[in-house]
Amino acid sequence: MEGQVLTNAIGTAAALFSISSFVFQIQKIMATKDASAVSLKTYAFTVTCFVLWVIYGVRLGAWPITGANAAALVLCSTVLALKWRYRDNHPAPAD
Repeated sequence: MEGQVLTNAIGTAAALFSISSFVFQIQKIMATKDASAVSLKTYAFTVTCFVLWVIYGVRLGAWPITGANAAALVLCSTVLALKWRYRDNHPAPAD
C-alpha cells in the first residue's frame, strides 16, 4: 500500500506540474499581448499530443490520464489561441 501511495503522489505531482506549466505562458502572453516568442508548430504538435492522450485515457477508462491531459489540452489550446490572437504582436480586431 505504501508504494502505491508514493506512486500516486508522484503521478499527481507530475500531472499538476504539467498542467500548471502552461499557466505561466498564458499569463505572460496576456500581460504583454505578445506571443511572437511562442512556436506555432510546437504548440500545434503539443495540442495534438494531448488530444491523443485524452483518447487513449478514455479508451482505457483511465480517468486520471484523461482528466490530467484534458486539463493540459485546454490550457495548451489557450496558448495556441492566444498565439493566433496576438499574431504579429497585434491583437485581433473585436467583431
